[in-house]
Amino acid sequence: MNKKNGYSGLIRSQLGFFVFWGKLTLLRSIAIQSLVFFMIFNLLSWFKELSMLETDSQLNQEYFTLTTIMDEPIEIKANGKKTIIYFFAPWCQICHLSIENLQAQYQKNQNIDVIAIALDYMNKQEIENFSIQHQLTFPIALGNEKVKKAFKIKGYPSYYILDGDNTVVSRSIGYSSEIGLYLKSF
Repeated sequence: MNKKNGYSGLIRSQLGFFVFWGKLTLLRSIAIQSLVFFMIFNLLSWFKELSMLETDSQLNQEYFTLTTIMDEPIEIKANGKKTIIYFFAPWCQICHLSIENLQAQYQKNQNIDVIAIALDYMNKQEIENFSIQHQLTFPIALGNEKVKKAFKIKGYPSYYILDGDNTVVSRSIGYSSEIGLYLKSF
Protein backbone atom coordinates (compact mmCIF):
# COMPACT_ATOMS: atom_id res chain seq x y z
CA MET A 1 0.00 0.00 0.00
CA ASN A 2 2.84 2.38 0.76
CA LYS A 3 4.50 1.56 -2.53
CA LYS A 4 1.25 2.21 -4.35
CA ASN A 5 0.84 5.62 -2.72
CA GLY A 6 4.48 6.41 -3.49
CA TYR A 7 4.01 5.55 -7.15
CA SER A 8 0.82 7.56 -7.48
CA GLY A 9 2.49 10.57 -5.83
CA LEU A 10 5.39 10.27 -8.26
CA ILE A 11 3.01 9.97 -11.19
CA ARG A 12 1.03 12.99 -9.99
CA SER A 13 4.18 15.09 -9.64
CA GLN A 14 5.41 14.04 -13.10
CA LEU A 15 1.97 14.70 -14.52
CA GLY A 16 1.95 18.13 -12.87
CA PHE A 17 5.34 18.88 -14.42
CA PHE A 18 4.08 17.96 -17.90
CA VAL A 19 0.94 20.06 -17.44
CA PHE A 20 3.12 22.99 -16.31
CA TRP A 21 5.51 22.46 -19.25
CA GLY A 22 2.56 22.30 -21.67
CA LYS A 23 1.15 25.59 -20.34
CA LEU A 24 4.57 27.22 -20.55
CA THR A 25 4.98 26.02 -24.15
CA LEU A 26 1.49 27.31 -25.01
CA LEU A 27 2.25 30.73 -23.48
CA ARG A 28 5.56 30.90 -25.37
CA SER A 29 3.77 30.02 -28.61
CA ILE A 30 1.12 32.69 -28.00
CA ALA A 31 3.82 35.28 -27.20
CA ILE A 32 5.75 34.45 -30.38
CA GLN A 33 2.58 34.57 -32.53
CA SER A 34 1.58 37.90 -30.96
CA LEU A 35 5.02 39.34 -31.65
CA VAL A 36 4.92 38.16 -35.27
CA PHE A 37 1.40 39.60 -35.69
CA PHE A 38 2.52 42.93 -34.16
CA MET A 39 5.53 43.10 -36.50
CA ILE A 40 3.48 42.25 -39.60
CA PHE A 41 0.75 44.74 -38.60
CA ASN A 42 3.31 47.54 -38.14
CA LEU A 43 5.07 46.67 -41.39
CA LEU A 44 1.77 46.77 -43.31
CA SER A 45 0.81 50.05 -41.62
CA TRP A 46 4.16 51.58 -42.52
CA PHE A 47 3.80 50.37 -46.11
CA LYS A 48 0.27 51.83 -46.43
CA GLU A 49 1.44 55.15 -44.98
CA LEU A 50 4.04 55.55 -47.75
CA SER A 51 1.34 56.80 -50.14
CA MET A 52 0.16 59.51 -47.72
CA LEU A 53 1.44 63.08 -47.46
CA GLU A 54 4.98 63.19 -46.11
CA THR A 55 5.64 64.14 -42.52
CA ASP A 56 7.39 67.50 -42.25
CA SER A 57 5.49 68.69 -45.32
CA GLN A 58 3.88 72.09 -45.00
CA LEU A 59 0.24 72.44 -45.98
CA ASN A 60 0.89 75.72 -47.75
CA GLN A 61 -1.55 74.90 -50.52
CA GLU A 62 -4.73 76.89 -50.57
CA TYR A 63 -6.78 75.67 -47.68
CA PHE A 64 -9.99 73.86 -48.35
CA THR A 65 -13.19 75.34 -47.03
CA LEU A 66 -15.82 72.68 -46.55
CA THR A 67 -19.28 72.66 -45.04
CA THR A 68 -19.91 70.88 -41.75
CA ILE A 69 -22.96 68.76 -41.01
CA MET A 70 -24.23 71.84 -39.11
CA ASP A 71 -24.09 73.78 -42.43
CA GLU A 72 -21.21 75.97 -41.24
CA PRO A 73 -18.06 76.65 -43.26
CA ILE A 74 -14.78 75.26 -41.90
CA GLU A 75 -11.25 75.66 -43.21
CA ILE A 76 -9.22 72.47 -43.17
CA LYS A 77 -6.13 73.74 -41.40
CA ALA A 78 -4.60 74.16 -37.98
CA ASN A 79 -5.39 77.43 -36.28
CA GLY A 80 -2.30 77.88 -34.13
CA LYS A 81 -2.54 74.58 -32.23
CA LYS A 82 -2.13 70.90 -32.96
CA THR A 83 -4.94 69.59 -35.10
CA ILE A 84 -5.96 66.06 -35.98
CA ILE A 85 -7.56 65.83 -39.40
CA TYR A 86 -9.42 62.53 -39.42
CA PHE A 87 -10.80 61.06 -42.67
CA PHE A 88 -13.51 58.43 -42.39
CA ALA A 89 -16.36 56.76 -44.21
CA PRO A 90 -19.61 55.99 -42.37
CA TRP A 91 -19.70 52.40 -43.67
CA CYS A 92 -16.15 51.67 -42.44
CA GLN A 93 -16.27 49.31 -39.45
CA ILE A 94 -12.78 50.25 -38.27
CA CYS A 95 -13.88 53.90 -38.31
CA HIS A 96 -16.75 52.95 -36.01
CA LEU A 97 -14.27 51.32 -33.64
CA SER A 98 -11.65 54.06 -33.58
CA ILE A 99 -13.71 57.27 -33.73
CA GLU A 100 -14.69 56.93 -30.08
CA ASN A 101 -10.98 56.93 -29.19
CA LEU A 102 -10.65 60.19 -31.11
CA GLN A 103 -13.68 61.64 -29.27
CA ALA A 104 -12.21 60.65 -25.89
CA GLN A 105 -8.86 62.22 -26.78
CA TYR A 106 -10.59 65.41 -27.94
CA GLN A 107 -12.55 65.70 -24.69
CA LYS A 108 -9.51 65.06 -22.47
CA ASN A 109 -7.01 67.27 -24.27
CA GLN A 110 -7.72 71.00 -24.60
CA ASN A 111 -4.44 71.45 -26.53
CA ILE A 112 -5.67 69.80 -29.72
CA ASP A 113 -8.36 70.49 -32.27
CA VAL A 114 -10.05 67.80 -34.31
CA ILE A 115 -11.66 68.06 -37.71
CA ALA A 116 -13.29 64.92 -39.04
CA ILE A 117 -13.90 64.74 -42.76
CA ALA A 118 -16.48 62.31 -44.12
CA LEU A 119 -15.72 60.78 -47.51
CA ASP A 120 -17.41 58.18 -49.70
CA TYR A 121 -20.83 58.65 -48.14
CA MET A 122 -24.23 58.46 -49.80
CA ASN A 123 -25.96 61.43 -48.16
CA LYS A 124 -25.64 63.93 -45.32
CA GLN A 125 -28.12 62.02 -43.14
CA GLU A 126 -25.75 59.06 -43.11
CA ILE A 127 -23.01 61.27 -41.60
CA GLU A 128 -25.41 62.83 -39.09
CA ASN A 129 -26.48 59.35 -37.94
CA PHE A 130 -22.81 58.36 -37.56
CA SER A 131 -22.19 61.48 -35.46
CA ILE A 132 -25.22 60.84 -33.23
CA GLN A 133 -24.37 57.17 -32.79
CA HIS A 134 -20.88 58.03 -31.50
CA GLN A 135 -21.89 61.26 -29.72
CA LEU A 136 -19.25 63.29 -31.55
CA THR A 137 -18.65 66.88 -30.44
CA PHE A 138 -15.91 67.98 -32.83
CA PRO A 139 -16.70 69.45 -36.27
CA ILE A 140 -17.48 67.02 -39.06
CA ALA A 141 -16.96 68.31 -42.57
CA LEU A 142 -18.51 66.89 -45.70
CA GLY A 143 -15.55 65.98 -47.90
CA ASN A 144 -15.31 65.52 -51.63
CA GLU A 145 -13.05 63.90 -54.22
CA LYS A 146 -10.84 67.01 -54.47
CA VAL A 147 -10.00 66.83 -50.74
CA LYS A 148 -9.57 63.06 -50.93
CA LYS A 149 -7.06 63.45 -53.75
CA ALA A 150 -5.20 66.39 -52.18
CA PHE A 151 -4.67 64.50 -48.90
CA LYS A 152 -3.89 61.22 -50.72
CA ILE A 153 -6.53 59.21 -48.90
CA LYS A 154 -6.41 55.56 -49.97
CA GLY A 155 -8.16 53.89 -47.01
CA TYR A 156 -10.14 54.51 -43.86
CA PRO A 157 -9.70 55.76 -41.31
CA SER A 158 -6.75 57.96 -42.24
CA TYR A 159 -5.51 60.88 -40.24
CA TYR A 160 -2.88 63.57 -40.17
CA ILE A 161 -1.66 65.46 -37.15
CA LEU A 162 -0.66 69.04 -37.91
CA ASP A 163 1.34 71.34 -35.67
CA GLY A 164 0.17 74.92 -35.14
CA ASP A 165 1.95 75.99 -38.33
CA ASN A 166 0.15 73.46 -40.58
CA THR A 167 3.10 71.09 -40.86
CA VAL A 168 2.32 67.38 -40.94
CA VAL A 169 3.99 65.91 -37.86
CA SER A 170 2.37 62.48 -37.96
CA ARG A 171 0.13 60.37 -40.14
CA SER A 172 -1.56 57.03 -39.94
CA ILE A 173 -4.07 54.76 -41.60
CA GLY A 174 -6.24 52.22 -39.85
CA TYR A 175 -7.30 51.72 -36.25
CA SER A 176 -5.85 54.05 -33.63
CA SER A 177 -6.19 53.52 -29.92
CA GLU A 178 -6.72 56.44 -27.57
CA ILE A 179 -3.18 56.10 -26.22
CA GLY A 180 -1.83 55.86 -29.78
CA LEU A 181 -3.55 59.12 -30.70
CA TYR A 182 -2.24 60.74 -27.53
CA LEU A 183 1.35 59.64 -28.20
CA LYS A 184 1.27 60.74 -31.83
CA SER A 185 -0.20 64.14 -31.00
CA PHE A 186 2.62 65.07 -28.60
